[in-house]
Amino acid sequence: MNPRLPAHLGALRCGPGFPLLLIAGPCVIESEAICLQIAERLARLATELDLQLVFKASFDKANRTSGNAFRGPGSEEGLAILERVRERTGLAVTTDIHLPEQARPAAQVCDLLQIPAFLCRQTDLLLAAAATGRAVNVKKGQFVAPGDMRHAVAKLLAGGCQDICLCERGTFFGYGRLVNDFGGLTEMRALGVAVIFDGTHSVQRPASRGSATGGERALVEPLCRAAAAVGIDGLFLETHPDPDSSPSDGPNMVPLDALRGVLERVLRFHAARVAADSERGPS
Repeated sequence: MNPRLPAHLGALRCGPGFPLLLIAGPCVIESEAICLQIAERLARLATELDLQLVFKASFDKANRTSGNAFRGPGSEEGLAILERVRERTGLAVTTDIHLPEQARPAAQVCDLLQIPAFLCRQTDLLLAAAATGRAVNVKKGQFVAPGDMRHAVAKLLAGGCQDICLCERGTFFGYGRLVNDFGGLTEMRALGVAVIFDGTHSVQRPASRGSATGGERALVEPLCRAAAAVGIDGLFLETHPDPDSSPSDGPNMVPLDALRGVLERVLRFHAARVAADSERGPS
């Protein structure tokens, strides 16, 4: 097992010895107004619950089920909105990048770059993200074994990135279903990097709504509790004031009004795990 070092995300730290990192926000950038509404609520929650917070929203959902689905405003407008969110709220921000040429512009705004699960093996994309000097969060592909994420870590390290997070978001279980292997959290922690659990994408039901992905929102909290009990450094949750009206991933997202209760209960499991680790000492 490699010694685990925290990832530096601007002024934030994700790893052992630091408060839980929360990456949260809407799935896709719908408008500046909605992003600011969500970000301001999240900023208050983070202060009240002693959480480190990164606001997340995607400027382009390039892997939608249908070619007719809403993808977002695009990189130029989307990054401008994220920059205004950062200026207005003081929050760190993150977004997905899908192409190597998107890495540098995104890094000028974002404290953390996110690599989508379907692209976690794309060497040129990983190297471009590493070259920016920003921290990188790699979503584990639904088709990748947890231990095999060592290759993504090695590529980032080769590109000069030391601030690495790996994110679990479920594994294909036949067609149209995802399951979580919680032992995989331990395997990825053993790689010496910060590990984040994505509670909302883990409950997806790919293409279960014909031309769109469905999900089981009620399962988000129990899975997050389980992940916190196993041991994580961060939590990824998408949220929206009215998820059912969202143009992307609505069935998976936690209603903004319900988020505080979910976090409070999950944090109890996280605190118990931290206390148990402290009693046990280094393994």
